[in-house]
Amino acid sequence: MPRRDDSTVDPKVKLGKKLFFDPILSKTGTVSCASCHKPEHGFADDKPVSDGINGQKGDRNTPTVFNTTNLKFLFWDGRAQSLEEQALGPIKNPKEMGESVKGVLTKLNNDPQYVKEFANAFGQTPIATSHLIHAIAAFERTLISKDSNYDKFVVGDKAALSISAKRGMDLFFGKAMCAACHKGTDFTDGDFHNIGLPITNDVGRSAISITGKDTRKFKTPTLREVANTAPYFHQGQFETLEQVIVYYNAGGGQDGYKDPLKKPLNLNEQEQKDLVEFLKSLSGRQK
Repeated sequence: MPRRDDSTVDPKVKLGKKLFFDPILSKTGTVSCASCHKPEHGFADDKPVSDGINGQKGDRNTPTVFNTTNLKFLFWDGRAQSLEEQALGPIKNPKEMGESVKGVLTKLNNDPQYVKEFANAFGQTPIATSHLIHAIAAFERTLISKDSNYDKFVVGDKAALSISAKRGMDLFFGKAMCAACHKGTDFTDGDFHNIGLPITNDVGRSAISITGKDTRKFKTPTLREVANTAPYFHQGQFETLEQVIVYYNAGGGQDGYKDPLKKPLNLNEQEQKDLVEFLKSLSGRQK
């Protein structure tokens, strides 16, 4: 495959990619966005919660950055409403990058190469907060998972899915009711649900909306690349897709605020295997 000519890449995207992989954004110079959003793990993390500066543990599982361009809400509790707004969260979080925006801008403005690249991308200096977040968001918007076996099947390649995955697809959109929440091309309704996970002091969406009806509700994640983004749920409670399906098949856990849609599915063992095979078919390639 021929290499992409970097001269054709939007300079904001090129700059955002460099920033995404650069630990300069952290206080200690040891943690980058990619430290937690690992390309080899579907731009998510392979740990229940990620490691921040000085070995600190985060509070929630790192979600994938794939297919976030269309999301109305970011973070598990939806506290950010754009990729630009989201970009500052990890930088300022004392358990993650632990840096101030002022500190990041000082370092970037003292780096002649970054000053040159920001000037090329935005046409002005000094580097400002708006430039920083727009560059990172520009790169993140290019992270699109596409051409999965499911996508190929939809456009007419009926051999793209195995017989098991086809049965799983029928279950996904039918008996298993997965599509009630995981809908659309990104396989998420962008909404928040309580699925009865073990109760902790993390109240989820209700900390943002300040309403009891959102108690322990968390954002529906995209299922794009889901086979590559284990562990699952907001604290990485399950290590495998098989465990996730077993949990949903039982109707979720016990919580007075649990979504009424979460009821036992009564899937047999083969149906559960078929559903996992379909979920595996949602992994594709980066745009």
